[in-house]
Amino acid sequence: MNKPAQPLAPSPGATETAGFGRGLPPSWPEAEWPALRDGRRVGVSAPHESAHLHVRGQAPYTDDVPELAGTLHAALGLSPLAHGRLLNVDAARLRALPGVVDVLTAADIPGVNDCGPVVRDDPILAEGTLRHVGQPVFLVVATTRELARRAAARAAEVVHAEPLPAVLTARAAHAQGQYVVPSMHLKRESAPGALDAALRAAPHRLRGSLQVGGQEQFYLEGQIAYAMPAENAGMRVLCSTQHPSEMQHAVARALGWMDHQVQVECRRMGGGFGGKESQSGLFACAAAVAANKLGRPVKLRLDRDDDFLVTGRRHGFDFDFDVAFDDAGRILAYDVTLIANAGHSADLSAAVMTRAICHVDNAYWLPEVAIHGHSARTNTQSNTAFRGFGGPQGALVTEFVLDSIARRLGLDALDVRRANFYGVGQRHVTPYGQGVTDNVLHELVEQLAHGSRYAARRAEVAAFNARSPVLKKGLALTPVKFGISFNVPHLNQAGALVHIYTDGSVLVNHGGTEMGQGLNTKVAQVVAHELGLDFAQVRCTAADTHKVA
Repeated sequence: MNKPAQPLAPSPGATETAGFGRGLPPSWPEAEWPALRDGRRVGVSAPHESAHLHVRGQAPYTDDVPELAGTLHAALGLSPLAHGRLLNVDAARLRALPGVVDVLTAADIPGVNDCGPVVRDDPILAEGTLRHVGQPVFLVVATTRELARRAAARAAEVVHAEPLPAVLTARAAHAQGQYVVPSMHLKRESAPGALDAALRAAPHRLRGSLQVGGQEQFYLEGQIAYAMPAENAGMRVLCSTQHPSEMQHAVARALGWMDHQVQVECRRMGGGFGGKESQSGLFACAAAVAANKLGRPVKLRLDRDDDFLVTGRRHGFDFDFDVAFDDAGRILAYDVTLIANAGHSADLSAAVMTRAICHVDNAYWLPEVAIHGHSARTNTQSNTAFRGFGGPQGALVTEFVLDSIARRLGLDALDVRRANFYGVGQRHVTPYGQGVTDNVLHELVEQLAHGSRYAARRAEVAAFNARSPVLKKGLALTPVKFGISFNVPHLNQAGALVHIYTDGSVLVNHGGTEMGQGLNTKVAQVVAHELGLDFAQVRCTAADTHKVA
């Protein structure tokens, strides 16, 4: 490796806001940096690159970017019905309101009226059919955000529609065979018919169901997009998104343009948790369509109430299971059905269901198993990515089943879990055919049970519950096996653009996005390590599709 370049000295008079990469900001205690100053760059703890800006309120988010002269503000008019036939929108009535510049409907979208990430079934603005309460139907563009919101709030007065029966639960949709993607089935048997035979012949058999609700991402910064017409038929979009490349593709489709005409940039998000992976596309598209039509910058920022109505959340699941087991609680056969509430469109439900199915086994050997996954279409918001991405739901049903087995047999739940753990060299292949390697689960759980005084504390909990008629305690030790890659191979890749300047400093643009997890800090550490540089010589910039797509 070449001799490392000499560290850059901080610029004279540098302050906390001078920026990452120009020396270590004085607001960071020197005690936090000895390892980095000693030459180690990875495997050590480093402060978040924007921590000093966050605590001082000086880290700019999309809404903090100074607005260009002539900027207009947009607000979405939302469907008052869960399901209906859209007849018309009285846009003229809204255009007569104070400050309103224009009202856009699906007819104003020059390209494709769709922002779906995989299946093209997710309209930007409703067209023909209303699919859920809160579905965007029209876009008001006004001189101020408040005037735009006031006009959009009159949606119930100007949206004329014929109500239709609504399907609001996953089980109801499943009963009617309504799905956003084809159902999925995974089955492993030692021989044809072995699953059913094991279920019938087992010493014990248990049937049951479980319902698990969804979860709101509740990112601190709401959905926002700021679209600015650029020279030579271009569009620049500042957007709070986890997936700038997808926003670029969606905006280009909506405008009927090529991808290279659209630039999407995101310096940082105030949280995402999956809620800004695909669903930020609707807002980027709406703002860009308005900016293109009016030839002026347009900002669309949702208040929390509208954000809740428009966007989806973690998929709620319903489960039905049929399990056979022996006297020790070992599973002999397992048939389980997963029904996800996908909402009105596919979004990422196929991938979520795939991961859920691949996590039903969690840490356990399932000798005879059948898993059925159904993504139900309902008249609700389209549910989407959330941390875990279906994995927690898939694992949860089996954990519930093991607890149910323990209660049925009167055994400790941890003993039942241990009896079903994947083995080493045998009983170690997942239902989808992947071998479990580097299995230290048995030793790890033994160490955790001993170190946590699990048995003694279980006895203490039982004694407390026996004398407490109302308040109860519980104690569990539960493993998790989680796959960290994507099932689609081409998604397991990334790109970066590295500029090395003549003074020895380095500027990096990469395909990831910073949402508080410290990605830019980690990337800077890796680059400094690989190039043999002082950490302060490396700086990461905003995610930008004109640099790394």
